[in-house]
Amino acid sequence: MDAVRVALLREVLAGTEWVQATRRFAGTLRGAVAPHGGGLLLVGSAAYEPWHLAAHLDDEAAWSGLPELSPTLVRHRVPGGAPPHLAVGLGRLAAAGRGETLLVVTPEQPGAGLLERVHDARRNGATVLALDGGDRDLHALAHDALATSPAVPDGGDEASADLDLDTVQHLVSAAAGENSLPAPRGHRRFRDRLARLADGLTAPPPPRW
Repeated sequence: MDAVRVALLREVLAGTEWVQATRRFAGTLRGAVAPHGGGLLLVGSAAYEPWHLAAHLDDEAAWSGLPELSPTLVRHRVPGGAPPHLAVGLGRLAAAGRGETLLVVTPEQPGAGLLERVHDARRNGATVLALDGGDRDLHALAHDALATSPAVPDGGDEASADLDLDTVQHLVSAAAGENSLPAPRGHRRFRDRLARLADGLTAPPPPRW
């Protein structure tokens, strides 16, 4: 999903909680992986691998000049012959500690084994973020979390809750790479970024993922 489509999606979602919620969560992510940090680890469940988000964050890191957004994808199963950047197993979480950020992304329950590893990473000083379907145990471990199935208050707009995890990931990754400087130059900077992204889409670098 390119920047223009993200902008159109935000227009459609205007009036719902999603635009503000995804920007808030992206701000937390961006702050956690500040240049002095130890890196960003991205992990899913045994049945869900967030490689798509990994690719988008990697693109945002390149286009926005924020290399700290480029994640290390941690995999439950590493196939033989995988390139080095796609051959990082769950053992990496055991080494996660202070200064590092662990982002857990899954639409389903993460499972007891992953929760235990996440707990250990937090205890060792890592910042834990969760982008998921609202698992209570995972949210209890996370410093910040965004669920894709928020409760709809009485009289609320149910459409505001009807957003899948893939779409939310697009909104979060785009917001994480945006220039956050305030107005009056903010709109111009956003237009400039759209132009840069359009150029990148017509002549992209060799894919990393």
